[in-house]
Amino acid sequence: MNFFPWLTIVVVFPISAGSLIFLFPHRGNKVIRWYTILICLMNLLITTYAFCYHFQLDDPLIQLTENYKWIQFFDFYWRFGIDGLSIGPILLTGFITTLATLAAQPVTRESRLFHFLMLAMYSGQIGSFSSQDILLFFIMWELELIPVYLLLSMWGGKKRLYSATKFILYTAGSSIFLLMGVLGIGLYGSNEPTLNFETSANQSYPVALEIIFYIGFLIAFAVKSPIIPLHTWLPDTHGEAHYSTCMLLAGILLKMGAYGLVRINMELFPHAHSLFSPWLILLGAIQIIYAASTSLGQRNLKKRIAYSSVSHMGFIIIGICSISDMGLNGAILQIISHGFIGAALFFLAGTSYDRIRLYYLDEMGGMAIPMPKIFTVFSILSMASLALPGMSGFVAELIVFFGIITSQKYLLMTKILITFVMAIGMILTPIYSLSMLRQMFYGYKFFNKPNSFFFDSGPRELFISISILIPVIGIGIYPDFIFSLSVDKVEAILSNFL
Repeated sequence: MNFFPWLTIVVVFPISAGSLIFLFPHRGNKVIRWYTILICLMNLLITTYAFCYHFQLDDPLIQLTENYKWIQFFDFYWRFGIDGLSIGPILLTGFITTLATLAAQPVTRESRLFHFLMLAMYSGQIGSFSSQDILLFFIMWELELIPVYLLLSMWGGKKRLYSATKFILYTAGSSIFLLMGVLGIGLYGSNEPTLNFETSANQSYPVALEIIFYIGFLIAFAVKSPIIPLHTWLPDTHGEAHYSTCMLLAGILLKMGAYGLVRINMELFPHAHSLFSPWLILLGAIQIIYAASTSLGQRNLKKRIAYSSVSHMGFIIIGICSISDMGLNGAILQIISHGFIGAALFFLAGTSYDRIRLYYLDEMGGMAIPMPKIFTVFSILSMASLALPGMSGFVAELIVFFGIITSQKYLLMTKILITFVMAIGMILTPIYSLSMLRQMFYGYKFFNKPNSFFFDSGPRELFISISILIPVIGIGIYPDFIFSLSVDKVEAILSNFL
């Protein structure tokens, strides 16, 4: 065993180094920005180092564990550990956060607070992905909430206060259910509170109680990884937030909900999950079609991308609920792949907004001629979003398809029906993606501003786009890279269901 506290360092370092930002001079925007990027990069390197040298891939148990008594009064531990399920989202978090701080160059107002909030989000996200104590999971989940609210309400668009309030109401309201579930699990069946994930995973509950717990956690995670009908905060939030915040929202925040579904609902409540999963699969299939067709009707570019990411989360739900080896692996791959693609699309929408100051698609047109580089990258990433073969989205959705078809749990008729509905969703995705490209880049309507001067994307923006594009294509060509992380853990989770 390796006793060096890697995960504690990775979780605590960003927020503690970020609190030193307030000692910087008020005007040093450049210094603050590079300091933040440096912290993110160092953290990413520490994580990668710890994963390369201290993590055994073929071991489905929890590794890099840390266990410190925190509060003596009720057995509350500072308990961290990772396994194959959380290693992908943690690396994704580091990657996307580094790129988002690099993308936040146009932010000059109150830049110290802005960068500190980005780092605080970073800590909360990694903490919730790697915590092994269920109350610590809840605390990290809440730590993540405040920075998003402030980033929204201070650096958003015109309706920022409305969307920030809506966001905090939805997410804080849902985390009441999360807290009730956490306390219920912790206090059930013993005088001592047991908050450890591993002991809770081995505990069996009465079926009615398990269903109640399941519903509570399901509501909390359904708001975060938006499952219809609790998704309505997402388009507003994404439509108003600054695009670097959008990258974090689309890339990581949505993935926390899906991760919680696998980590808590599947591992801790297998009986309730096998009861609920047919209905959730139905919901996921409806969500794919509903969000894709709603996305087609959006005038706002960012809202259109936001609805597309709601639609892609439908595949994750179907994969999680198919209770088959392939389905769950495909859902985990889709979590990673959509984290890259969604962040990249929001970033490109934001950079094109920086050029032309327009968000409405019907006012755009003809952007391909003045900005060829943005046009190229945007086209490639839209293709990745509509699951072009050779990109990561295709592999993930294909494997979710296989997972639902090979699942032993469902009758043939239901499988055929669900596959048919998913296929319709796959047809609707290119429609809204390509119409978005058509309205933005093709056509003859140059902007009716006289002497408007457009410049193409600079080296910074090109660097961000390409460094997101490389893993998307890489995972699309060699998806085994992600599967090798998660496949043993998935088998361990599914052994509860047999």
